[in-house]
Amino acid sequence: MKVNTLVNIKLTQESGQTSMPPWKYEKGSFSNMIYLKEGPIFNNESLKDSYLNELPVLLKVHQDENDFNNFDYTHRIPKKLENNEILSKKDLKNIDRAVYEKLKWTFDLDFDLNGFYDFLSGDEKLVDSIEFCRGLRLFLASNPFECLISSICSANNSIARWTKSVEMMKDIWGEKIEFESGTFKSFPKASEFKGFYKTPMEEAEADGHAMELECYTHNLKSCGVGYRADYMIKASEIFSDEHDLSDIFKMDYDEAFELILKTPGVGPKVADCILLYGFNFKEAFPSDVWIKRIVSHLYFDGEDISANKAREFGMYYFGDYAGYAQLYLFHYARKSGLMDKLNK
Repeated sequence: MKVNTLVNIKLTQESGQTSMPPWKYEKGSFSNMIYLKEGPIFNNESLKDSYLNELPVLLKVHQDENDFNNFDYTHRIPKKLENNEILSKKDLKNIDRAVYEKLKWTFDLDFDLNGFYDFLSGDEKLVDSIEFCRGLRLFLASNPFECLISSICSANNSIARWTKSVEMMKDIWGEKIEFESGTFKSFPKASEFKGFYKTPMEEAEADGHAMELECYTHNLKSCGVGYRADYMIKASEIFSDEHDLSDIFKMDYDEAFELILKTPGVGPKVADCILLYGFNFKEAFPSDVWIKRIVSHLYFDGEDISANKAREFGMYYFGDYAGYAQLYLFHYARKSGLMDKLNK
């Protein structure tokens, strides 16, 4: 099926947003497994028993390299459902509709990108970012808990390292689903995550040291998360035992920010990443050392400002466009050479 709208799928996925790692790329197409929640799709008890009220679907998106005004997508249900009669025609139509809604959410397709470009065009400091970033949209989380862990993992970390760590977690603990084109794995739930071993030693002790220490790799530190393992376990406990992450969708920005900020290891920048990429709070303006340098260079004559001052400025100056402005500023600085200049 074809969707006509301005979006650069590849740029959006590879821009370092901490919603999730980029989707699997193969032969010009991006693929990822998504879950459709319980609702009008589920009219059959066998299906409920099979997938615990969530239906895994393989979503594939294809876009020509030089055409960012449209893209094609297809989806497939799991292999064991394809050739049986569990799903009715009504179920399949409901799945089609739910997949499209999930697709619109993931690439923020309802956002008026051209309206945002009109806004950028009104600021001479930002107008050049349009061509460097044309088609870049928010890459919103299919799974808010995955975004929470990804954002914690990204702190003081490179894009390549945190995405590899998250993929390793999926490979070790994720639910494995077989599709016609291959096997995909989900990100583990918070209720499962809180029981993971943090270190090889912890895993070895639970196993009675039956093997050499280096053989124990089903633990968070073996996924390369380092000191962040403690924060991740605590976050999984908080959002499985004390709070429901889905409640954040019902909160205003300030309430959600204060809740997320109570998570150990989560400062203002990571909290804003979680709210922007996990829950689409576009007023969030994640600010770190790089963003404060960019904001200082463009708007404060190079003054040594704090990350918090840059955050407050961004939220006030850009308003409802704050999240997109931060995304465009960061990508523009990386691709235009501005970041290299500011690093000298």
